[in-house]
Amino acid sequence: MNNRCILQIVLLLCFPTTTLSLSYHLLGLQQSSSSLECQKLLQQLNGRPADCLSDRMDFKIPKEIKHPQQFQKEHAAFVIYEMLQDIFVIFTRNFSNTGWNETIVKDLRVELHQQMDLLETTLEKKLGEENKSWGNSRTILHLKSYYWRILRYLKAKQYSSCAWTVIRMELFRNFSFINRLMDHFQN
Repeated sequence: MNNRCILQIVLLLCFPTTTLSLSYHLLGLQQSSSSLECQKLLQQLNGRPADCLSDRMDFKIPKEIKHPQQFQKEHAAFVIYEMLQDIFVIFTRNFSNTGWNETIVKDLRVELHQQMDLLETTLEKKLGEENKSWGNSRTILHLKSYYWRILRYLKAKQYSSCAWTVIRMELFRNFSFINRLMDHFQN
């Protein structure tokens, strides 16, 4: 009788960990698919980087983003969420000078919003209120500064076609970092 009770307790203690692990694995798969779709949409936006070489700029992405292994899975999820949210905000700005297909930009925003919703739902289910304070972490503040520099650059360049081309390439690069962070989910 005691062994059966102990077995039940052990199973109950292991189950949430297994469920959490499976949730992160599923989340990683869904996010990876969506991230690839965002990259495809970004590639469909016209603009030749070779024509805008003189407009290039180093926006100085935070160093910690380049090393996803330093984050716990839930912290990586917060970082991804912040990146997606800031990319979404960028694509709400004036892109009329670009000649971009508005449907592609709208589809990109929809895809970003779906990723954010999925991440937010998963984080709320798994963490509740316990880790929301991580949203004010040093990494998140560095990210906010990074995206603020991007927005400031666009405004300084008066949302020109070349400025948007530079930003499009920078954000495409962001998705390679997001993909690495998502790979961290699945390990």
